[in-house]
Amino acid sequence: MQSYKSDKARRYQALVSQFGTTQIHLRNPLIIAWWSAAFPGFGHLLLSKYLRGLTLFIWEIVINVNAHINLAIIYSFTGQFELAKEVLEPRWMLLYIPIYFYGIWDSYRTAVDLNKVSLLAERENAPFPNFSITALEINYLDKRTPWIAVIWSFFMPGAGQLYIHRIITAFFILVWVIIITYFSHFLEGVHFLVLGDFDQAKSVLKGQWFLFMPSIYIFAIYDAYVNTVENNKLFENEQRSFLANRYQNSSFDLSLNLVKKEE
Repeated sequence: MQSYKSDKARRYQALVSQFGTTQIHLRNPLIIAWWSAAFPGFGHLLLSKYLRGLTLFIWEIVINVNAHINLAIIYSFTGQFELAKEVLEPRWMLLYIPIYFYGIWDSYRTAVDLNKVSLLAERENAPFPNFSITALEINYLDKRTPWIAVIWSFFMPGAGQLYIHRIITAFFILVWVIIITYFSHFLEGVHFLVLGDFDQAKSVLKGQWFLFMPSIYIFAIYDAYVNTVENNKLFENEQRSFLANRYQNSSFDLSLNLVKKEE
């Protein structure tokens, strides 16, 4: 087990900073690739590849809106295939395809690579600071309740990330939820729906923007839950390593045979 006296390591399992707790852990590459297919950038955000993830996310919004892809999807689902072909803008559509598949491939490849790094970092078990205090924020490793993160994400996407101190992801999700809600007229549609005016609620809703909402909503819940669970594992592992290095005698050896006899 790595000694806490060493201040040099090849790989670290996590970084605790004012902007959140960034960690590497084992992930299923197929799930990461699926999230990238559902919405470019999501797979990279799950891997804590923030710059790449946010770039692909903004790219998806810009290209999708200008190419009218969501609108074409809505028409296709309702059987209006001619309208679907008419609304598509080929100048933007052709830009969409290569980067879309690149996002899926790159997130899968990165997940495979990070799994290898995660195993090596876990074996090295290098110590890392578990407390960060700056003029902007205080962050520290602690256990959180996964279902509370899920509930807050259900009521407001991004709130679950704030609960577990994923500031960058939380800020980005909150900002884009507000933007998508505004341009889709979602709350206005809910207002007419509550009043019982279903036709008005349907007409006021902008499908091109509203179709972004399910993906980002479900992603916020999934990301909050998974990272809460992994954050708890990280806390337990760091606490176990600290106690073993600080308080356990280096010559202490618990024989498995002795344990079996006592049982």
